[in-house]
Amino acid sequence: MRTTVEFPSEGALLRGFLYLPVTPDPHPCVVMAHGTSATISMAIDCYAEAFAAAGFAVLLYDHRNFGVSDGEPRQQINPWVQARGYRDAISYLLTRPDISHDLIAIWGFSYSGMQTLLLGAIDNRVRAVIAQCPVCGSQKPRTEPSDTLFNNILATFDRGDVSSTAETTTGPLPVVSFDQMGAPSLLKGIQAFRWFIEYGGRHGSNWHNSVTRIIPPTPVPFSPYLAAPFVRSDLLMMVGKADEMIHCNAEVARATFDLVPGTKEYIEIDGGHLGAMYHPGEHFERAAQVQIDFLRRRLRIHSSKNSI
Repeated sequence: MRTTVEFPSEGALLRGFLYLPVTPDPHPCVVMAHGTSATISMAIDCYAEAFAAAGFAVLLYDHRNFGVSDGEPRQQINPWVQARGYRDAISYLLTRPDISHDLIAIWGFSYSGMQTLLLGAIDNRVRAVIAQCPVCGSQKPRTEPSDTLFNNILATFDRGDVSSTAETTTGPLPVVSFDQMGAPSLLKGIQAFRWFIEYGGRHGSNWHNSVTRIIPPTPVPFSPYLAAPFVRSDLLMMVGKADEMIHCNAEVARATFDLVPGTKEYIEIDGGHLGAMYHPGEHFERAAQVQIDFLRRRLRIHSSKNSI
């Protein structure tokens, strides 16, 4: 069963779908949002349907400023604001009696995968994290993690000023472009161009080939590497082999994973950054099944009757 839902976050209403399995409630739940500029109908809904068929509730929503969600300025990405959206999605779930409040996982891909890693450290309501091809950086930060830096991350997330400046704003510009000389874009790879233009951004997706990215001048950067030693949630990090995105450096992703202290799993998948975001497809099927198995282990769903 899929219903439309909305909840407040950062002065706007975020909208999406809540999938509820046909089993007795309360249900363990997976909270899902997409990566850079993408919307809920761009392959991520296929993951949501697979998770729901496996017995999980799923809250799938568009980030603030994108898709069916409210928020201005449109098409603007702010990592702190989007991470607060995950926080507010969880708060919404805690108002529902049909959701198991202590069995909540969060799922993110690429830029939102970066956000789920941070949430796994700062939100103790999160039981498990799935970070698929997360943005961990083109290189490690110049400083190493510390209690002081993490306390600054907590303070910035909770109540810090995350507004932009002209110097920390990129765009508006195209999300993807085939001509990096004439019309440079935020995402450079031809693989990203093909996915957005030929597959993901199909009619009805509410996707626009325009984006503004802001990196607020906060006391500490939004960095999963700096938060990794403080992750308290169980973690599945799924990394694409030969990931072509510059900010998904495999060495930085592995270094981030190695710093996580608790229960964790590191899986490599074929297809680069976007291979598992094509449905139907063998890379999607493998990724979804690995993730379902992880969720069953971490959220205590043991039945194997349903699979993708």
